[in-house]
Amino acid sequence: MPITILLAHRYPLIREGLKAVFERHMDMDVIGETESGPDAVTLAARLHPDVLIIDVMMHGLSGLEVTRQVRQRWPRTRVIVLSTSVSVTHVRAAMRYGAAGYLLKEVSGNELVQAVREVVAGRLYLSPVLAARHSTLQGQRASTEVLDPHETLTTREREVLRLAAEGRTYPEIAAVLGISPSTVETHRAQLMKKLGLRAKTDLIRYALHRGILPMET
Repeated sequence: MPITILLAHRYPLIREGLKAVFERHMDMDVIGETESGPDAVTLAARLHPDVLIIDVMMHGLSGLEVTRQVRQRWPRTRVIVLSTSVSVTHVRAAMRYGAAGYLLKEVSGNELVQAVREVVAGRLYLSPVLAARHSTLQGQRASTEVLDPHETLTTREREVLRLAAEGRTYPEIAAVLGISPSTVETHRAQLMKKLGLRAKTDLIRYALHRGILPMET
């Protein structure tokens, strides 16, 4: 049976390039693709791929949040995160959320295929530069660190966090999520308290630090 792969990336050209790499291997089959974070979760539920390859910055829902949801609901699916960031914080967040691999976007086709084979075999795979710099991450999922406050956020609070960090107003967030502005305000107050944030600038800085907002403009 071929290894089934779901591709999730904002840019069609990059998805086409990834797909072309896997088409050269008879034992790998791309069974779906999307540019949307929410759609990635939906497709994972419907297709049950062996591997989900996802960009950190997706439309509608971050790649890290998609990773968390997919791994919670369908743990058989291995997730490989694509990113431009070599930040220890970002890599550790991906590992905490259940990612089996973390690749930098300049990855070669051969390395991408190797990463898929490694995670399907049940092993963790990091881009060589990351493995060399952060060898301690190899045991991250077995770590006994103090619970990250971000892990205490509900799914709705994570959604409000992302939209608020993007600069959306309460009415705009309410329209996107189908809830009232007062409910949005309540969720925002709760997440600010959980994360120890006080001002909008703190929220934006936090979102950038966590990879919820892109560093690049």
